[in-house]
Amino acid sequence: MSHDDETRTPLRAAPDCLEGLLQRGRGLGAVRAAQTPAAAAPFVYDGIRRDWKWDQSDSRSLYQARLIRDLGLSPTPVVDQLAGSEEEWSRASSVLELLALAGSEEAREGLRAYVREGEHWVRVLESVSTEWPTEWWDDLGDVARSRIGGEEHLPSSSEVWTRFGIEVRDSPFAPRPSLEALSEEELLALLAADGTDGTDSHTKIDALRALNVREPTEALIPLVPSLGTADGRRPLPRLRRAVERLGPRAVPAAREWASDEREWLSSMGKDVLADHPGPEALPGLLAELSEQWRNEDWCGPDVTANRLALFGTAAAEAAPVLRRLWLHTPHSYERADYLRALAAIDPSNLDTTRTESLWDCEERTRLLGIAHAPDHPETRERIATLRDDPMETTEVRAAARARLADAATSRSA
Repeated sequence: MSHDDETRTPLRAAPDCLEGLLQRGRGLGAVRAAQTPAAAAPFVYDGIRRDWKWDQSDSRSLYQARLIRDLGLSPTPVVDQLAGSEEEWSRASSVLELLALAGSEEAREGLRAYVREGEHWVRVLESVSTEWPTEWWDDLGDVARSRIGGEEHLPSSSEVWTRFGIEVRDSPFAPRPSLEALSEEELLALLAADGTDGTDSHTKIDALRALNVREPTEALIPLVPSLGTADGRRPLPRLRRAVERLGPRAVPAAREWASDEREWLSSMGKDVLADHPGPEALPGLLAELSEQWRNEDWCGPDVTANRLALFGTAAAEAAPVLRRLWLHTPHSYERADYLRALAAIDPSNLDTTRTESLWDCEERTRLLGIAHAPDHPETRERIATLRDDPMETTEVRAAARARLADAATSRSA
């Protein structure tokens, strides 16, 4: 069997066949699979057994759990997969955890049995205790107390172990104290401190974290060049996000940053300028997107697409490439960005794509489908399904509820 390279998974199937659609997490794959469950079943199980995601930013667990449920497939092969390699049991565990929420007794009991006997039971118990109702796992306390002595390291998650009276180690990743109670002026003062008053980089990172949940402030801009790490090689964590949130307001300063001798600051300045391009940048971006398509550079065209979207219909030449990327990319996380860019550049003929998005594996793409799919019976039925699905994310359920409520109000007006 051919491979992407010696270390990656086997080559994916063609993007327009059922197997290839399911490997990529496309909504069309879920729709076609529902029409031929028996033919789809081997591909569904294979997608859980082998990792077809492009990288860890891609999502599949909810998509796969829905396929098991909606196609009426047995969860038994997924339960059996818990005995496999670390990656295999991890994928199986994520799918079974969701299937249990959807009402699968076999999925729930399979994971409970794994807690009693499985090798990686600590991680499974920590996960289900977060996602499941307490009564589904609370009776496993005796099991946990009897097994924990055999673990080389104490668990680091606290809530379930505290409930069971089990000691936990101090986590090296314990949350830092929140500075959200401080005023904007106080946070900026912490960022401006030169260290002589005892303000360290960790405190500045905490200040940036607090600023990033507020309205962006231009008062941050003159402080940016001073917010690198002590070795001068990188920006402080969360600084890049704070600058991105400033949008075009950072552009004048970014022109100076772009020529700075510090590589991290120069890179940040160039990124700001690239994210807010002038008309002269359009030909280069069009060429960049086409080259990414030709080279099958699946990681990165989302950034180019977002920059092209700023030109609106003037970037119409990019639309065919964006549509091809949508259809072919194995990097499912980027599909939402292609759809957003198409909506800005050439929104014609997007009804089918937006409707398909309601079945997509990626939350961001489903949210776009909920917001923009045309209003017709099939769409309303699917959105109602997302609203009521116990496996679905809180954000998607809320968006579906709001869309249906708005539609009902419009029809009654």
